[in-house]
Amino acid sequence: MIDKYSRYAAYFSAFILAVLILLVVYDATMRYLFQTGSIALQELEWHFFDVVILLGIAFTLQKNLHVRVDIFYDNFSQRTRHYIDLFAFVFFIFPFSLLVVYVGFNFVMISFQQLEGSSNPGGLPYRYIVKSLMPISFILLGLQVISEFFKRIKAMK
Repeated sequence: MIDKYSRYAAYFSAFILAVLILLVVYDATMRYLFQTGSIALQELEWHFFDVVILLGIAFTLQKNLHVRVDIFYDNFSQRTRHYIDLFAFVFFIFPFSLLVVYVGFNFVMISFQQLEGSSNPGGLPYRYIVKSLMPISFILLGLQVISEFFKRIKAMK
């Protein structure tokens, strides 16, 4: 079930990425060919980029495409890889996810209370909505870590 949620988040992220590409092409065209631009559009690009990255993290872990030192990892046996993954899950990824959720929750609550928006004239007014993705994405990552942990344990048996 956790894998399904990560996959749905990744599908949404992929859709947002397609929209982001169109926005960047439009923005660049308007800026360089017509010498006009929009601060709100540029901020929307950054917000969409945030969505793509944050909602893609758990799926990246699920598909085992996250960053690591593959020079060594690829030469290890499957069992050793599982031990390394379990160690990373327990001592790095899961605690970091908990930390981001813990710190991020207060960060987002303050942003919601202030109805935080852009400080730029003509910027977007609802920055707190994008900020709420931070703890949400790391909750999803923490759940995906649990799923991957049990998959590795099962594979080792």
